[in-house]
This record gives sequence, C-alpha cells and structure tokens, in this order.
Amino acid sequence: MPTLAHAELWGYVDGSGTAHLAPTQVDSRYHLVMGDAAQLRVPGKTDGAGGLLTWLEFAPEVKSLQPLLREAAAAHGVDIELLKAIIAVESGFNAKAVSPRGAVGLMQLTPIAAQHYGGFAANERPAALRDKLLDPRTNILTGARMLSTLTRRFGRIDVALAAWNAGESAVRKAGGEMPAIPETQAHVHLVLELYWALLQARMPGERTGLQMHGAAASDASR
Repeated sequence: MPTLAHAELWGYVDGSGTAHLAPTQVDSRYHLVMGDAAQLRVPGKTDGAGGLLTWLEFAPEVKSLQPLLREAAAAHGVDIELLKAIIAVESGFNAKAVSPRGAVGLMQLTPIAAQHYGGFAANERPAALRDKLLDPRTNILTGARMLSTLTRRFGRIDVALAAWNAGESAVRKAGGEMPAIPETQAHVHLVLELYWALLQARMPGERTGLQMHGAAASDASR
C-alpha cells in the first residue's frame, strides 16, 4: 500500500473528483498539500491532517453522523471524505457552532448561502434559517448541495473550496483561480490535506480516486 511520507507532496482534485498527487509542482494546478508549510495553516488550527485523522477515527460525534454523511454524499454526488474534511476544519463536528460572522452549524453555513444554494424560500427570515441550519441533517444536506454546485461551476474542488471560503466574487476576480488571500489559501490547504489523508486511509480496494505522478507513482507501485 502506498504511503504519503514525502518531504513535500503537491496535488489537486480534478473536476471528476480524482486526486492527482506528485512530489513536485507539476504545473499551476498543483498546490502543496503535505510538507513543511506551517505558514499555510488556518489561523488557530495547528494539528494538520495527522491529529485530525486520529480524532476522526475515534470521536463518537463523527460516528453518529455517518448515516447523514452517506445520505448527503449519495444525494449530491460529493465524496464523503471531502464532507468529513470540510466539517472537521469548519466546526470540529460541533453541530451548534456559530462563528462571529454568523456561519452556523457543522459546515458553517450562513443564512445567505443557505438561501442561495439550499432551495429555501426567498422570503424566509434569517433567524428562522439559522435555526434550521443548527439541525445536522439540514446543515449537511445544504452544505453538500452547495459544494456540488460550486464544484460544477468552477470545475475544480480546490477552487470550489476557495469560493466556499471567500465567496464566488473573489474567485471570479482571480480569473476562476485560487484568490491571493492567505486565509483562504490556508483553509483550502488544510481541507485538501485532510481529504487526501482520508482517501489514503480507505481500504485498498476502495481507493480508486487517487492518481500518483512522478516519484510518488514509483512509490505507489512498490
């Protein structure tokens, strides 16, 4: 079974959800996802993928949400590992989390985003939406729908995550690429780092959405 124990690992996820990994930056699509990049950590989040993986394996709050994660993944064609990674980074699986900016619940959705992507009535009051988003099922299904929409719109998961964090307008201003916003780049980095670590942790027979390039591919064939 291949390992991801490289000094550096670069990668991206294409529009079909396949992760491409290489030991060097093959082209501009590749971003550093493993290695000495502490400056890219999300402010206040210092564990990186290793510590989060250990926690995700044993936390009862994570296990209790597995049926909802499977439902959302199937309903909207989103990888369950990606949903787990987003929730871990956004809220630490705290269904009652509310950010200073008004983002709510497991996937830290704002009422505005929920109204735009979640199919809620246009005249629904923000306070009522906020209460609905505190429900884990509503939150995860809405977030999965939003992520699916953004991924189709921008064609790449990393850019979709940037739009999730910084807004679609920021991505458009960057020409449909990752905006030059350190906090957004850090956020996307950590989500993707954890996502790929979760993919790596799958049973070998299930791990079909991962492509290794360069020296990484040589290691994978051993």
